[in-house]
Amino acid sequence: MAMREIDELGVYRSLIEEPTDYREGFGWSTILGAAFVGLVMMPGTIYLGLVVGQSMGPAAQWTTIILFTEVARRSFQVLRRQEIYVLYYMADGLTSMIGGLQLSGGIFAGLIWNQFLRANAPAGLGDQVPIWVAPGPDSWAVRHRVFLHPDWYPAIGLAIVGYILSRVAWFCFGYVLFRITSDGEKLPFPLAPVTAQGATALAEVSNKSETWRWRIFSIGTMMGIAFGLIYVAVPTITSVLLLKPLQILPIPWIDFTQGTERFLPGAATGISTNLSDVLVGFVLPYWMVAGSFAAAIATMVINPIAQVTGHMPTWRPGMEVTRTVFAANIDIWISFGIGTAFAVAFLGGYKLYFQFREAKREGRKPFAGVADAVKGRGDFSLRLMVGLWFLATLGYVLLCRALVPRFPIWWVIGYGFIWTPIESYVNARMIGLTGQFVSFPMIREATFILSRYKGVDIWFAPIPLSNYGTQAQRFREIELTGTKFTSIVWTEIVMFPVMLVCSFLFWTYIWKLRPIPSEAYPYAQKYWDFAALSQWLFYSSTTEGGHRELFLRAIKPWFMVGGLGFGLGAYGMLNALRMPVMLIYGFIRGLGMIPHSAIPQFAGALLGHVYLRHRFGELEWRRWTPVLYAGFTCGMGLIGMLAIAFSLVSQSISQLPF
Repeated sequence: MAMREIDELGVYRSLIEEPTDYREGFGWSTILGAAFVGLVMMPGTIYLGLVVGQSMGPAAQWTTIILFTEVARRSFQVLRRQEIYVLYYMADGLTSMIGGLQLSGGIFAGLIWNQFLRANAPAGLGDQVPIWVAPGPDSWAVRHRVFLHPDWYPAIGLAIVGYILSRVAWFCFGYVLFRITSDGEKLPFPLAPVTAQGATALAEVSNKSETWRWRIFSIGTMMGIAFGLIYVAVPTITSVLLLKPLQILPIPWIDFTQGTERFLPGAATGISTNLSDVLVGFVLPYWMVAGSFAAAIATMVINPIAQVTGHMPTWRPGMEVTRTVFAANIDIWISFGIGTAFAVAFLGGYKLYFQFREAKREGRKPFAGVADAVKGRGDFSLRLMVGLWFLATLGYVLLCRALVPRFPIWWVIGYGFIWTPIESYVNARMIGLTGQFVSFPMIREATFILSRYKGVDIWFAPIPLSNYGTQAQRFREIELTGTKFTSIVWTEIVMFPVMLVCSFLFWTYIWKLRPIPSEAYPYAQKYWDFAALSQWLFYSSTTEGGHRELFLRAIKPWFMVGGLGFGLGAYGMLNALRMPVMLIYGFIRGLGMIPHSAIPQFAGALLGHVYLRHRFGELEWRRWTPVLYAGFTCGMGLIGMLAIAFSLVSQSISQLPF
């Protein structure tokens, strides 16, 4: 079975151009780029997240790259693709956001949220929040909205230590996963070429050696600009000029759930309005997208049956899409998804065993792809990477022991040294196969409740429960641009002080201007109360009289066994029928997710598979699609940046005292 999968994936991996040499990408341009992003882009991301609840997306990355490329051209300098990619990596790291809160701007963003969360705790629970999370609402530092005060020092110190430990663990274990899944298993990582090809296209412009990449990139950029005017610019600009933003296309989807609940009770229905989903369908392997589409259809059939038969007690009529998906996940798909995730882990282990057995039989060195470094790539010692990850995780364990000494230490050790590697490998493998992030849901919540621990402090502790799978794709991107891995180490070292200083300066300034949230920040004012209430619903489950029924309802051992059996059985059946086994990985990816993107992604995949690959040729089409998608995200990013600039200027003028 494993040989068929290896051959099937090899078709997609062979379409990606592997680099022939590797060069350093770190230099003075990176240092200047870090200062530019920190001083110019970071305040924009902070403001946009607080006001409209949107991220800048690829705007910061592509705007920085294009600006530096044009400056280099006019200075008769050339930016190599390695330098361009390092700029992209750095801009992405400095403008990344915190989940659904749409908070950006480094570690002080989390501290602002923590003090709001503590101040809005239900009666009595706020006093249980430790000082190393945030000062209480009666603190002088909170009332006067300043960070330079002794009440903040424990929280700031813990945030800095936690950031360092997380980056070390994330980098080191992500590199180990890359060596296993890319060098060892030869997974295709279908979305990795997008950024790599975009950097290559811009590098060709910089050194005036334009090829087909620049033409395809330019076409994608114009598509992104045209669509971005409708999808990004109009809502952002009108949010400043009008009382309510004008949306030509509903963002992010058109939801039919409440209209179809009469004949599809418990099923989420709708369609995404983002054109990028169609282009993602171009890039991802066809059979994976087909599997995800089949999973979306399956959930529309299974959920109503489960609801009619009484197996979806959490769902209620009138629920919109997010609450419907949440109810279905609680009652069905969380437990089933845990089982299918274990199936992915088992299949990955079997594949490694198969490769080991074949190598021994043929007299080759087992796991040669994993153990042997690539010449000139800047590889690190696997023992060193595992050792640094071990030390970082041990640091987490010791921190948790010191901060929450009553919590059972064996849970913390299990999180860091057993569960995190398993979940990270499963996610890295799914990203390598499908390009999409997956994880085991509600593990932290379930274990906190099952441990019978009493107190809310455990929810704020730096538990080493992480998922490092996405970093495997990041290293694949670095490899495809021909950038030495050592460049990223130096970039991370430069990013840290820039992040720390700029995060402190801009969050201090913004917090001092107006309370957060307030009328000046509409999204934060509307959403933060709901987000705090939702989180305290979780946190109160470990207090006396807390509600645990919802979480215990989500844990169904027989559904987990069923998911495991389904994953292994479907893989074996597809292999026996000589059908693409990637169907099952796509199906697993789509189960329990919001299905609205499945339709446009499948439409794009179907258009590419049935017509475009025959029109332009299989090889050309597969090579063009990552570059086209990279150009599209660049165009969307440029329009987003212009819209944000207009919004910032308008808001600044409106607050002037005249």
